[in-house]
Amino acid sequence: MRTTIRLDDDVAAAAERLRRERHIGLGEAVNELARAGLHRGAPAERRYRQRTADLGLRIDVSNVAEALELLDEADLDAPR
Repeated sequence: MRTTIRLDDDVAAAAERLRRERHIGLGEAVNELARAGLHRGAPAERRYRQRTADLGLRIDVSNVAEALELLDEADLDAPR
């Protein structure tokens, strides 16, 4: 695709430097810089890990009404 863009001075200098070093065209140099920025900016994929904490209260959550009742009772027994 052919298009016209305006480059900031520092970006134009980096593209010109890369163009001279690799003996490539300006468009190719700008594409390489853009791709390098895209790859560098992508966050590394990390596996999600659910953290848990022991709250000291064991509840069967298959019955929601019973679980809520137990939690309400525990809240009433807690000191304020």
